[in-house]
Amino acid sequence: MKLKWIAVAALAATGHVAYAQSSVTLYGNVDTGMLYQSTSAATFNPASANLGKVYRAKDGGIYASNWGIRGTEDIGGGYHVNFKLQGTFDTTSGKLGLADTTGGTAIFNQQANVGISGPFGSVTAGRQIVPMAWAMAATDVRSAQYFGSILTAWLGMNQAAGWPGTNTNAPIGALYDSSAIVYETPRFGGVSAVLEYAPGGSPGSFQGGTRESAVLKYSNYGLAVSAVYYNGHDTNPMPGASATGVDNNRFIYLGAKYTFSNGLSASASYSNGRNPSNSGVVNIDMYSAGLGYRITPALQLTSAVYYLRDKNNSTNHSTEFAAGAEYHLSKTTMVYGQYGYVNNKGTMTTTITYGQPVAPAMSTTAVMLGMRHSF
Repeated sequence: MKLKWIAVAALAATGHVAYAQSSVTLYGNVDTGMLYQSTSAATFNPASANLGKVYRAKDGGIYASNWGIRGTEDIGGGYHVNFKLQGTFDTTSGKLGLADTTGGTAIFNQQANVGISGPFGSVTAGRQIVPMAWAMAATDVRSAQYFGSILTAWLGMNQAAGWPGTNTNAPIGALYDSSAIVYETPRFGGVSAVLEYAPGGSPGSFQGGTRESAVLKYSNYGLAVSAVYYNGHDTNPMPGASATGVDNNRFIYLGAKYTFSNGLSASASYSNGRNPSNSGVVNIDMYSAGLGYRITPALQLTSAVYYLRDKNNSTNHSTEFAAGAEYHLSKTTMVYGQYGYVNNKGTMTTTITYGQPVAPAMSTTAVMLGMRHSF
């Protein structure tokens, strides 16, 4: 149950001016379960040894556990001022989620932003989940879950590009961007667009650390289509490297999902991630196809396959398959079961579930049972 505070008028210390907040909501999700995986590794390094089977409690079988505070104030004329603070935590340890800094954590590592919305659309500034992440989730039958989805496949692209998994500074695309300014248009006939620009703030380098992206979306009559363009400067070097403004992070995506009236859904996508300044180092294609079926309003089944290939080295490729069932015990609580399989070849280290490395260059299976509760 969401907890809402309605702020009351208060007198200022120096006078009788009243201040009011229209609505503030505390919300969150707790997601935890038990994971079995047939191989494991200490890191995503392709030289990592196989540490063997793992059976453990794990956070995030569907999505990360998180909590947040959001608020909105009606300022009249159809306009609202909005803010959101949101961060992840690990239910098995209580530890906060990763930050941009290698090995660091942050209270609000997912979102910390403020903005205004109205007839013109919306503008939001601050740390945000990037528009490309929402676009990918909307066109994946497995909704970019933390277990076997377009998200874990995209993370596999990043691991192949050298991402160590110790920060959120992805070398291909992004899941979060700090200091971002995002504008979303109103919908016209099911069509809308989202534009993002994030200044890098690097002294002496106008393009140092900057990111920009554009998303075009269509959603109507059961069909959802997303087209994504993301470009970043100085995102392949890990945090701590000097910003030079080099254009080294480009990601494109085209995906679609169609939901039939009988509850059946199908999705497919193509994407490419590369380093424009040196495509001979990073140039990876990703393909996906999925099927889902909502048997009842409470029960849903999904399955999908994700294929990655290194365009510079045909030896490096991976195939991931995932299937899952979700059953809602209530509006706020679900139980789920997940199965995943990945076959990594060459130096690929694509994982089945976020946060649990697999042994490189071999096949791995995983099963997870868990519960997710929203409040």
